[in-house]
Amino acid sequence: MAKINVLKNDITILKISEDDFVSLTDIARYRDMERSDYILQNWMRNRSTIEFIGLWEIFNNPDFNSIEFDGIKNLSGSNSFALTPKRWIETTNAKGIISKTGRYGGTYAHKDIAFEFASWLSAEFKFYLIKEFQRLKYVWQIWKT
Repeated sequence: MAKINVLKNDITILKISEDDFVSLTDIARYRDMERSDYILQNWMRNRSTIEFIGLWEIFNNPDFNSIEFDGIKNLSGSNSFALTPKRWIETTNAKGIISKTGRYGGTYAHKDIAFEFASWLSAEFKFYLIKEFQRLKYVWQIWKT
C-alpha cells in the first residue's frame, strides 16, 4: 500500500498481483468529503461509465459476465437506474473494481478505471493524479534496483 497526495488529498494505491488499484473513495472525497459513496453511484449511473468499465472487463477479465453487463448497459442512463460498485461486482463478476471493508476499506479500481473516474470528476484532478502516480511508479522502480 502507498499513498500519494493530489491537490491536498491523500489517495491510497494498492498493489494487487501486478496491478495498481487506486482508491475511488479517496478520489471522490476531493469533491465531497462526507458523501463519497453518492459521488461514486452518480458516476456509475452514466451510460458512458458503464460502457467504459464493461469494455475494460471484456479485455481484461475472462470470467466477466457479459450477458449481465448487456442488461445493465441497456438500463444505464435512465432516471430510475442506480448502480453501486458492490452490485456491479456481484452481478458481472467484475475484477477491475473491488470493494474492501475494514482497515483500508473503500472502493478501489484498476488505474485505468480510476483515471476515467478522476476525469469525470475534474480534469485538473485527473492531471495531477496521473503526475503523482507516475512519480510514485518512478520512485518504486528506483527502489527496486
